[in-house]
Amino acid sequence: MADRKVVLVTGGGRGIGAACVVLAAQAGWDVAFTYAGNAARAAETEAAARKHGARVLALRADVGDARMVAASFAAVDAEFGRLDGLVNNAGITGPKATLAESTDEIWERVLRVNVIGAVACCREALKRLPQGGAIVNVSSRAAGIGGGGEWVHYAASKGAMDTLTIGLAKEAAAQGVRVNAVSPGLIDTELHAAAGMPDRVTRMAGAVPLARGGTPEEVAEAVVWLLSDSARYVTGANIHVSGGR
Repeated sequence: MADRKVVLVTGGGRGIGAACVVLAAQAGWDVAFTYAGNAARAAETEAAARKHGARVLALRADVGDARMVAASFAAVDAEFGRLDGLVNNAGITGPKATLAESTDEIWERVLRVNVIGAVACCREALKRLPQGGAIVNVSSRAAGIGGGGEWVHYAASKGAMDTLTIGLAKEAAAQGVRVNAVSPGLIDTELHAAAGMPDRVTRMAGAVPLARGGTPEEVAEAVVWLLSDSARYVTGANIHVSGGR
């Protein structure tokens, strides 16, 4: 349908990003999404979104590479001819390490993807988004907790995302674009296993006031709401989807 809005979700092949892709499609959006390398999971996400009648464009891209970011937005231009929303979801934790154990390479890679990549996506989006467009940054409660003993590098990158959201919301308001963030807490995704802690959600659930880990879909519901016209007077906000943690 020609009147369907278009959203680009970075890191949309699996986890929270995939849930955002599918829920946005269900809510009436056409969707483009990037994925880093797991083509099989990306294909599953694409198929699930298409079941809701959406046009879907899957793009293999590393958001830490500025050329790939630019190419992804150009592909959205070519396929859809418009962009109405951006979900900055792509991110990595890096390995579990204390600050003393961490290396410059860990910090550089995490900040390259989580901060510089997100900034590059915002920059490209702002060239295209119309009045009423929206950016949603997927941050983390790690920004407030600090990540001590696990991944201070990741927490610091998400702290930068929180500050980016506040500052960009003030700048982008002049062109009628809203910028908000969602900060997931302990969410049951593959992120934990990728960082070498596959049992982390089960092990830490007792520290969550609601006594469980969250689901990617619960985070996606907040993201898609922030994209929608129902949130038209919300900008500069950061919604904690964390079970009280």
